[in-house]
Amino acid sequence: MPTWTRTLREAGVTEPDLCAAYGQQRRFVRRFRAAEYLTVRLLLPARLHPSVVAAVAFMHETDERVDTGTREARGAALESWASATRAVLDGATAPDATLRALADTAKRHPQLPGYVAAFLRGARHEVDYTGFDTEEGLQSYVDGYSLPAFMLLTCLLEREESADDEVFVRCCRDLIEAMQRIDFLDDLAEDAVQGRVGIPGKDLERHGLSVEALRSPTDAVRGRLGQLVAEQVEMTRPPLSASERLVDLAAPGTRPFVIALLEVQELRLRAIGRKGGGLVDGAARPSVPALLGVLARQYRAARRIR
Repeated sequence: MPTWTRTLREAGVTEPDLCAAYGQQRRFVRRFRAAEYLTVRLLLPARLHPSVVAAVAFMHETDERVDTGTREARGAALESWASATRAVLDGATAPDATLRALADTAKRHPQLPGYVAAFLRGARHEVDYTGFDTEEGLQSYVDGYSLPAFMLLTCLLEREESADDEVFVRCCRDLIEAMQRIDFLDDLAEDAVQGRVGIPGKDLERHGLSVEALRSPTDAVRGRLGQLVAEQVEMTRPPLSASERLVDLAAPGTRPFVIALLEVQELRLRAIGRKGGGLVDGAARPSVPALLGVLARQYRAARRIR
């Protein structure tokens, strides 16, 4: 793994204030997304590390601002943050390190500002989120919020010159739908306590379940949930499988990262399937040796490419 100083140099970041801003985002991401941070540092070309770190830190900061307080307070926080972000991307002086690093990343990656704008518009879905009544509601959430958020990262990845933009975005959409479904299943116990879950209400009803039942589960509830989880796992497999096309669209230098991302989702999905109705008691945990195996294999692949 290259030192952070070398990483900044390879990315062309030399101005002391910018180095400090990126360094702060690095510490931030390393603290709240340790596994993802390590994956980026080991598997992506060093020249991309500062930009990816800046994008992930911006996403997290936005989520934090829209995830606390009343709906009205969260909406106001989003509007204020979106306004500040737009101003900085238009050339205003950044008020903090997060936006300073984001603005510099946008200059280096001209495709980023459009995705930032889409992400901020879509963040209203998160402000208004109370769960879904139907599958259509979940799909709208993925299109409006999950995909724009994911594109903040994936738009920075280097692609094959022949890669078609529409196909790339469509594959990203398949992958983030699968990842979002996996997250909703894995977070089921925690979300139920908060009174909202990511499985559509109509699907819960078909299995004789409710959010209230998930908050105080019985063996019968776990049994019915097991059937629902198996159903949801099967619904997740087609988009996850379709997203494998991203491997061929990625440039060789970013391919190990993409492969690792896909393989980790498969491990998570298998763990969720095994836990079944037990998800109401807590998240599934993929095998640590299996996760380390993915990282080790793709790290060796990345080293061979470099």
